[in-house]
Amino acid sequence: MNLPQRKPEFGPDDYLAWENAHEERHEYIDGEVFDMVGVSVPHNLINGNIYMALRNHLRGNACQVFAIDLKLRVEEANCFFYPDLFVSCATPGEKPDSEYFRRHAKLVVEVLSESTAGYDRGRKFAYYRQLPSLKEYVLVDQERQSVELFRRDATDHWVLHPFGPDETVEFASVGLSLPIAAIYEDVGFPE
Repeated sequence: MNLPQRKPEFGPDDYLAWENAHEERHEYIDGEVFDMVGVSVPHNLINGNIYMALRNHLRGNACQVFAIDLKLRVEEANCFFYPDLFVSCATPGEKPDSEYFRRHAKLVVEVLSESTAGYDRGRKFAYYRQLPSLKEYVLVDQERQSVELFRRDATDHWVLHPFGPDETVEFASVGLSLPIAAIYEDVGFPE
């Protein structure tokens, strides 16, 4: 009787070496890698609008905003992700970060696409919730003016704060108020 072959270990260091040798981006979840897909024009515009607002707001601050091409390490789940945006604020005494990833996200933003919306709301959010530093997780719809902001409360529960047209999103974790109109600037929606 033949025994099943054990899957070879592909650890975090192996992934980082492998990923740095490729032009395409791949996310890593506990030994497995997954291809990243390209983004649409609305996705790119939304991401850029939020990035610029966060970048301008955080200028001169100890926190930094990163977009698309920098990995976020979730050690508690043995994962590396490429969030659309995240804000990292490492504090003294924390494990040093790498030049290829950060560990200490305070805010993570994902712009939803039809193919990733369920995953971003479910399994990926479950991984992100394991980050002790994470205070807010934001899902931005690219099909309509809708933002879902999940905020960790004092009892370590995640509370949904939905925002729609003509409202202002409150990124409490970084002290930024951003009108929905600014998030969706230059994004055309079908009539």
